[in-house]
Formats: sequence, structure tokens, C-alpha cells
Amino acid sequence: MASEKQKGLTDKVFSQLQPPLSEATLKVLEDGGFHYCTPVQAATIPLLCSFKDVAVDAATGSGKTLAFVVPLVEILRRLTDPLKSHEVAGIIISPTRELASQIYHVIEPFVSTLPNLRCMLLVGGTDVAADLKKLKEDGVNIIVGTPGRLDDIMERINILDFRRLEVLILDEADRLLDMGFQKQLSSIIIRLPKQRRTGLFSATQTEAVEELSRAGLRNPVRVEVRVEAKSKIRSATMADMACSRTPEGLHIEYLKCEADEKPTQLVHFLSEHKSNKIIVYYMTCASVDYWGIVLPQLEVLKGCPLIALHGRMKQSMREKALQSFTKLSAGFLLCTDVAARGLDIPDVDWIVQYDPPQDPNVFVHRVGRTARMGRSGNALAFLLPKEDAYVEFLRIRKIPLQEKNSSVTTSDIIPQIRAAAKEDRDVMEKGLKAFVSFIRAYKEHHCSYIFRWKELEVGKLAMGCGLLQLPSMPELKRRTLSTDGFVPVEGIDLGAIKYKDKAREKQRQKNLAKKQQTRTHCAEKVERHKVVSNDGGGKKCSRQRRAVQAIEDEEEMERDYHLLKKLKKGVISEREFARATYTEDCLDEDDDGDEHADDDLSLPSTPTDQIHEPSSNLPLQVQTAKENSHQRSKHLSLHKSGRKKQSMSVKTSAIAKIGKHHLKGSCNTYMLKQRKGGSKKRGQSRRRS
Repeated sequence: MASEKQKGLTDKVFSQLQPPLSEATLKVLEDGGFHYCTPVQAATIPLLCSFKDVAVDAATGSGKTLAFVVPLVEILRRLTDPLKSHEVAGIIISPTRELASQIYHVIEPFVSTLPNLRCMLLVGGTDVAADLKKLKEDGVNIIVGTPGRLDDIMERINILDFRRLEVLILDEADRLLDMGFQKQLSSIIIRLPKQRRTGLFSATQTEAVEELSRAGLRNPVRVEVRVEAKSKIRSATMADMACSRTPEGLHIEYLKCEADEKPTQLVHFLSEHKSNKIIVYYMTCASVDYWGIVLPQLEVLKGCPLIALHGRMKQSMREKALQSFTKLSAGFLLCTDVAARGLDIPDVDWIVQYDPPQDPNVFVHRVGRTARMGRSGNALAFLLPKEDAYVEFLRIRKIPLQEKNSSVTTSDIIPQIRAAAKEDRDVMEKGLKAFVSFIRAYKEHHCSYIFRWKELEVGKLAMGCGLLQLPSMPELKRRTLSTDGFVPVEGIDLGAIKYKDKAREKQRQKNLAKKQQTRTHCAEKVERHKVVSNDGGGKKCSRQRRAVQAIEDEEEMERDYHLLKKLKKGVISEREFARATYTEDCLDEDDDGDEHADDDLSLPSTPTDQIHEPSSNLPLQVQTAKENSHQRSKHLSLHKSGRKKQSMSVKTSAIAKIGKHHLKGSCNTYMLKQRKGGSKKRGQSRRRS
């Protein structure tokens, strides 16, 4: 038991806690090398063991996992009635699969000291049918899992009994809410009894966590642990000692450089720290994929262990990557924020943030992967010159940073990256994806007043990604973002770049041939359709007929519209308008019963007075025709087709341009026009008779 106390621990050992811990629990702690309590453990374990609800806000790496695992095991050990196979007494929920898996492995040795109790890990990425089968056959008493899978299990089966639930733990509670698990958490909590102990644990207490605390906790005790560290900020107005949200042994630096210089500075830094264990954080999964295949190809980093980890990888691959990096004594892990919270990876020397996180709260969790449990560690953040306000923002949030000078003697690695893209299509395509994904993720920064998307210099960013040419994306087509600083590679055909993997290249050629064949077939089909349409021999579908008819109606309405304008200006007479719109028979029908007035006008034997008689009464005849057509409009409207109605609507709106006065006249004219066919037929039948 006697061991040297590490920095960051209290003077209190676990055996001195009240209420006292069981011998079995103390034995597991001793075997794991845990003798002295951290501040958060010394404050939280007695509260939970005394059946108090707690809301814990402590710096990352402060030992929060043991702070809820130990009291959970102790509470279950004190149960008087043994639990049945399907009675759940403890639930621990975490936001990520990796963190849930880590908690599961921490709690396993403690659960092994409890007779006839079974603990189970429920996370996504695994076969849910296998989980259901295990639950039905073996049962479970303690569940460690992610909210999505746990809610899914609860929806599928009803064999789990939660009436004897003793403890509910929400680890990284703020992240649970940020990742959009509110619905799942509500669904889970509503199934649980209210008479329980609840613990909320996080390094950052947000407003959402406060709301969850008020909703799910009963009279909680707030536990807040802060680290007293020497202030890194030299200012006469500030005290020498400041309350920091980061561990005491952590030293954070930042480096300002342009986007096209960042890869060179990163490679130079990694080459100088080959003997260290380093985690490099990127903002997107595509960036991790890209740099994960580019960096090992560079001469200065060849032979260095380099592992990629992000949320789009299969669960088995994620677990394998994390285990591989954990076992390394020196190497590089390229990852996204999926590895930013709670993971206890031993002996991490440096945290490098190549891209600042979208959520500023994550900054603390990223750097918290080093300097854990009182140890020392270092962190470096890359910033663009326009992002320097982020430093002051973090200082206000009690995260002190010091500036690091960039290396000016480093050789540019962009030509090497471009050469790799020319030789392998996989490198080129992943570079494009990384570039596009970064631009769109940058737009979603929570600190948009610092990370201003419209001021992002994508030309330099493209050079930093080693792109051969700029991609065709809307942000660049609209010239929303600046492309200054980008120098495209001349005389290169991107379609001719091949995959190094022969199998992938063979499949690509097959796909290209198939696409070409499809295009040729479609072109031939379109050409045949054009020929059939021009010949008029093919049968048109209803949609084609409607389209043709709509065009004809528009042309006819436009012609009538111009005629109405001429009529209004007096360029043509009403009879000329009637002739042009084929409604002259409607006028003659009311002219003393004579339906052949136009024919009589052309006969030389017709007296002069008869020639001018219809003209003198023409306005009256037009008005009479309009009134008659108006009376028949209701009857005609009942028999119009849908096409006629649409034509009427469009025509009315077009004619409305010449004024309200002619709008009514145009409608009446349209109704007169509907009589054209019937009048012509009657005239022809009378001529034949």
C-alpha cells in the first residue's frame, strides 16, 4: 500500500473514505495501482455511496471513471435481496463506443467480485441480434452502453426489469446532448424508476446539462473540481495564480501559419518527435483518411508507426486501431473527435490540433488525452493568422496558451504530395474529399465570429491539401471564397490518373466502359425519339400531348394579345379583329338573320346601302354577340377540358397587362371564340343545302 504519491492526487487513500469501502473493492484498486484518491474521487465516492445525486464538473483526466464505478459496485454489493438474471440495477451511458468499451473494461474486475452478477456492453456497430440473444439467454444486471443501442434494445424486448434500478450514470453528459441523443435519453429515462441515484459527469457543464440535471436529478450535490496552476499569461492586472480548466502538468502552445504552410510545419514537428507518442486531431473523417495515406509516403516519416481512427470506420477496425496505438511506445494517431473524450490512452506525450474543433468545449477534452492523473504533457494547436482571436477566447475561458515560433528552414512538402497524387488516383480523390469536407465543416464552427467562413482562403487551403486542380463546387463557382494563392498543375488529365491498386483500376475501367455504353444507348434513344417526333408517326404519351398543346395555346394567346392591343389603338377595326380570331360568324348571326353578309359584300350586284348597313350597326352587333356569349359561358364551362381551362387562365393573366377595361373584353372574346367551330359548321351545312 505504501507508494509514492503522484502529482495531482490528494493525501487521502481509498481505505479512509466514509462510508468505508469493502475489502474486495480495495483489493481491486490496489491491484490496479490506485492508492491515493484524486480530488474528484475523494469528493464524489462518499456522496454516491450515501445515496446522493451528484452533478460532477471536473477537469479532464481527473479520474472521473473510478468516481462512479466504485460507488456503483459498492451499492450493489450492499443489496440484501439477490438480483435475478434480468433485473437491471445499474446503467452507465457514454456518448461514444470507445469510451463505453473503456468503462466496461474498467468495471469488469470490480464486477467479478460480485457473485452471480453479470455486466454487459451494448454499443452500436455490432450485431443487435447477437445482443438480444445474449440478453434473453444469460440476462444482465449492469449495462454499459451508448444511448442509441440501449434505446433500441429497450424498444425491441420487454424482458428487462428496471424496477430495482439503483444507479444511473451519464458520463460526458454534455457530449450526450451535443450529439443529438436527447430523444434517446428521454426514452430511456422515462422507463426507469424515479427512486434511484443519478450521477452526471462531465468536464464542461453546459446549459443543456443544467436542464438535464434539473429534470433527472433530485436535489443533486454539485461537485466542481478546478486545478490551481501558474498562469501562463504575463499581465500586471492578473494574479500570478489563476484557476485553470486544464490539468496542472499540461503546457499548451499555438502556432500561426498560412493554410499552405500547415502540412510542412506538421511534418517538421512530427519528424522532430519520432520518439514520442502523439495524437493529431482533424476536423473531418475525410481529412483523417487523406493524411493517413499521404504522411507515410513522405521520406522523413517513412517507417514511423501511423494509425488512423474516425467515426466512419467499422467498429472492429476502430477497436483494433485504438488497441494498436495503446500498445505503442512511440507513434502517431490521426483521429477526429471520436477519440477526444474520456479515452485513457497511457503515456501520450503530445496532442496536436491540426484543425481547431467546431465546438470550443471539445478543445479541453482533446488536450486532456495527455497530462492525465497528475502526469505532465504538451499540446500544440495550429491556427491561421485570421484566427488569432481564438487564443484570447480560450484565455477568457481559463485555457492559457503560449505562442510557438514556426520553422522557417523547413523544406516544402507540397511538391511531394502532388507527386503522390499524380501517381495514385486514390491519393488524388481523397485529397479532393478532404478539401471539400473541410470547407463545409468550417462553415459549421460554433465560433463563427472567429472562424469566418467567407474569409477562408481556399486557394491556399487547396495548395495545402496538395490538389492538382480546384474541384467544381458551388462555393467556388459563385466566387464566394477567395482562390488566390492556388497554382494549378498544367497539362494534366485527371481522368487519366490510375489507381496503384490494379484491382481497383480494373474495376474503374469496367465502370467507365459501362457508363460510356449507357451514355451511347441514351443518346441513340433520344435521337430515335426525335426522329419519331418529327415524322409524327409515333404515338405520343399524355404528357407529351399536353406539352405540345400548351405551346400551341401560348402562341395563340400571344397572337390574340397583340390583336387586342391593335384593336385598342384603333389600328384595326372590330370586324378585322373578328376575322383574325375567327369569330366573324358570331357577329353575322345577329345581323337580321343573314349569315352570309361577308359573301354579299363581295357581290357587285349588291346595292351600296346594303354594303354599309352592317358596318353602321357593327358596334351594336358586337355588343349583342358579347352578351349572347356571356349567357352561354356557364354552359360551355361545364364541357371544357382541363387543357382549355389552363389555357383560359394563362390567357387571362397575359391579357391583363393592357388594363382592366380590356380584361373583360378579352374574356368575352375568348368565349366568342369557343363558338367558332359550331358557327363554321352551321355555315357549311347551309351552303351545302
